[in-house]
Amino acid sequence: MAKILIVKLGYSETLDPEISRTSSLGDVLRTTVLLHKFKDDHVSWLVDEHAYPLLEDNRLIQRILIYDLNSVLQLQHERFDTVINLEKVPGICALCDGIDAWRRFGFRFDSSNGTAQAYDHAERAMSLCDNKDLKKNHEQYWQEALYHMIGAEWDKEEYILGYKPKCSVKHDIGFNWSVGSKWPNKAWKKENWKNLEKIIGNKFTVCYQKGMNELHEYIEWINSCRLLVTNDSLGLHIAFALRKKIIVLYGPTSVNEIYLYGRGISLLPEVNYDCIPCLVPTCSQEKICMDFISPERVFESLNKMLGTTGH
Repeated sequence: MAKILIVKLGYSETLDPEISRTSSLGDVLRTTVLLHKFKDDHVSWLVDEHAYPLLEDNRLIQRILIYDLNSVLQLQHERFDTVINLEKVPGICALCDGIDAWRRFGFRFDSSNGTAQAYDHAERAMSLCDNKDLKKNHEQYWQEALYHMIGAEWDKEEYILGYKPKCSVKHDIGFNWSVGSKWPNKAWKKENWKNLEKIIGNKFTVCYQKGMNELHEYIEWINSCRLLVTNDSLGLHIAFALRKKIIVLYGPTSVNEIYLYGRGISLLPEVNYDCIPCLVPTCSQEKICMDFISPERVFESLNKMLGTTGH
């Protein structure tokens, strides 16, 4: 049994250039697809405290370490067979380089200029972070790229969520309408959600997003829905982990990296903007691209996914 350390706090998204001290919870959750590769090993995972609920009770993680001074000091004196660092924060790269390990994957620290660089197999991921045009035209699924970073092949492995929801299905459709402050232009206007609700009428039962301030409550709400209509956000990734049907509304971010596991439909704006996907959180157009996804199109997709009647 090999001893594995995965470092994924969410401060930097694996295939995006942004770095923040606010954890990208969706990026942490979708990294759990790697755990299938190490199901017979002893896995430790270093994570930000805010992302901890997404990993707790995961059967394939033997130890979860919250990123703080104590865990840093401990790791500096511990030995591993493999360290996988998926953070591009230079200080975290330096920490990981200093951990005693036989093999290393992901990102490393360049001591000559104080920046993050790539280990073998991660050069493509680093290039996607550095080159927006390359990122816009990237047609490899995110999970494929992640597995490639550790020199492996992705075989449609799914997310693994440790938390087991207690609620049963109560609603046909969940409206996952809220977006984070980092990407306000991912949002579909509230009037569109209201219009979609009117079009649905009594055909399906609808519930608006709940649990926005508590992860377990949020997971329970998503689990209570047969299908989630969502933007590209954390809710999308939780729905994947819960094996829910999904309709995803895309605009500023790339649809090409998202694999729907045969349970969803992706909808793109019907507009001739050559900037889509712009990959930036602010819009330069007079009318944002998300406004060109009509409630009628979403309703058509709902009928395809749920049939003619609700439960």
